Amino acid sequence: MTDTDLLVLCYHAVSENWPASLSVTPRRFESQIQLLASRGYEGTTFTRAARGDLRGRAVAVTFDDGYRSVYELARPILDSYGIPATVFIPTRLMQGQRRLTWAGIDSWLGGPHESELEPMSVEELRLLAGSGWEIGSHSLTHPRLPQLDDGELRDQLTTSRRECTEMVGVECTSIAYPYGAVDGRVLRASEGAGYSAAALLSSYRVQASNFARQRVGVYHADGPTIFRLKISPLTRRLPRRARPAIDYGSRLLRRR
Repeated sequence: MTDTDLLVLCYHAVSENWPASLSVTPRRFESQIQLLASRGYEGTTFTRAARGDLRGRAVAVTFDDGYRSVYELARPILDSYGIPATVFIPTRLMQGQRRLTWAGIDSWLGGPHESELEPMSVEELRLLAGSGWEIGSHSLTHPRLPQLDDGELRDQLTTSRRECTEMVGVECTSIAYPYGAVDGRVLRASEGAGYSAAALLSSYRVQASNFARQRVGVYHADGPTIFRLKISPLTRRLPRRARPAIDYGSRLLRRR
């Protein structure tokens, strides 16, 4: 299939009232999924999309971080359209922790929206995997991978892959780079860690490959017009420097 037939979206959280840039409302999320379904897109998982063994229009809906709101609010909407998704989790932070926290997102601790940082449980992840969703790695602890030394990088990649497999009971075959941050050394290390595919965000300029699969980020400020622009095959054919509407959300995310 051609690149313009495949759409890979990157979401994070779903919430009625969390104003974070990485959150979308259930109503807006459902309208976006409904639009895709009306245009003939069929759902697939990230690894299957990366392998390219698809025909027609396909959308891979992905969620970074593993927020519980994805299970509670996004899953029922996707189920109603028969669309599976992929969730990328920071494995060490999913085990017995009440809140997901790292540089940028920790500013929400102690405020009225702190509960939005609650992660999915292991049982919920297993239920998603059993229903056809893919669970991938988002590293161990959500660092910026290019800033790590070789040993730390190897641990974040290989140990998180093993922990994800053990946690869910299904082999972990994919990873999404935290903050979307990646360079050539991280790409090579990801392949060496045994992954089949890796996801990033559109603002990072590395050569496209199975270990640098671009995604279109969807964010709180993306109204219907912006969303339609982002998913347009014409827009996605443009050089990245000419796609400010797509890159805008990625720049916000990198600053959080």
